[in-house]
Amino acid sequence: MNKTNRTYMTHPVGMSGMGMGMGMSMGMGMGMSSFFKMVVFEQEHFQGKCQEFTSECCNINDCGFDNIRSIRVECGSWVGYEHIDMEGQQFILERGEYPHWDAYSGNLSYHVERMMSFRPIYCAAHQSSRMMIFEKENFLGRSVELCDDYPSLQAMGWCGTEVGSMHVQCGAFVCYEYPGYRGQQYIMECERHSGDYQRWKNWGSHCQTPKVQSIRRIQH
Repeated sequence: MNKTNRTYMTHPVGMSGMGMGMGMSMGMGMGMSSFFKMVVFEQEHFQGKCQEFTSECCNINDCGFDNIRSIRVECGSWVGYEHIDMEGQQFILERGEYPHWDAYSGNLSYHVERMMSFRPIYCAAHQSSRMMIFEKENFLGRSVELCDDYPSLQAMGWCGTEVGSMHVQCGAFVCYEYPGYRGQQYIMECERHSGDYQRWKNWGSHCQTPKVQSIRRIQH
């Protein structure tokens, strides 16, 4: 294994291609960087070239990598993206080891073994996370407040397999396309869009459907 190259990026969580409003000032983003640390590896099972990050990376190619194939998250929670500039499929990365793609992919039906950008989730607050889900777009129709982990929304009484809109009041959640935390992943944060996700197209550039059948809080 190559020796780790330590890189401390102190710029705030970025505006890179997201088209989303950020509720984080530059000073706060920089001050919290010490609470986040992740090591990425070019090969599976923590082999090959590696580098440590404490803040976002908009393009892993700029750091001399052609791809990321294993990850060790030492502090904080992160979200990885299929493409550069925080675009494409999203992958939740909480503290722990991810020796290969299957360990963080969420059993995606759309098979992609690529992660090209990533960022910390600054607002994750597991115990105090709270959000509202709505039956229809623009916060209309039946609504339910969530403050726990729900492996099946239908089992807890939600009507149907779709969610029209969401409002994250505190913390951050990851929503999944299928029950049991499987399928496409959508990261919902109180500090992006001011916590308002008025329609499913706000969930990410990869989102093709309003289908959400399980939701859980993101670990701090």
